[in-house]
Amino acid sequence: MTLLALVRHGQTDWNAERRIQGRTDIPLNDTGRAQDLLAAEALRDGGWQRIASSTLGRATETAEIIASALGLEPPATHPGLMERDYGVAEGTLVADFHARYDGGVPVPGAETHEELTERALAALAEVVAQEPDAPTIVVAHGGVIRGLLGHASNGALPRPGERIDNASVTLFRMTDDGLVLAADERESVGAERGA
Repeated sequence: MTLLALVRHGQTDWNAERRIQGRTDIPLNDTGRAQDLLAAEALRDGGWQRIASSTLGRATETAEIIASALGLEPPATHPGLMERDYGVAEGTLVADFHARYDGGVPVPGAETHEELTERALAALAEVVAQEPDAPTIVVAHGGVIRGLLGHASNGALPRPGERIDNASVTLFRMTDDGLVLAADERESVGAERGA
């Protein structure tokens, strides 16, 4: 059994503007970097031994900030942890995205939620297989964490309208039976802590 802390990257300007980022490689802003330091503090003394991240810059920088703060080796990157490919919707405002694509309307060129979740689960399994006994921090994206939460909770989480906040921490365990949500161990950092 491996303990995993899934961390969403810190804020970017597109997050602040409420734009769909997907695979578009938008860098962290100063608020995001401050949020990442808060996430590191929330993770301190957790016995974490290593850190991995998506290959997108906002995630790798978040992982580097956390690794430095916790005295961990630099993060290993994994393309399977990248955000959902939103196709033609990348760069659109979230409100416009929902107005256009809610209700099951397919997004041209976009990865499906099922494809995203399958890819993220495979990536986590690969990360865990490298050091199965090492508690690991994994920096990824809102869509990835949302898909993993849905999988691990049989669709009960996240609740309708619930956001995956920037620099939030969600704890999972990878067991012989697959990915499970660590009971009562979800913690959100970032905006709630003044970042």
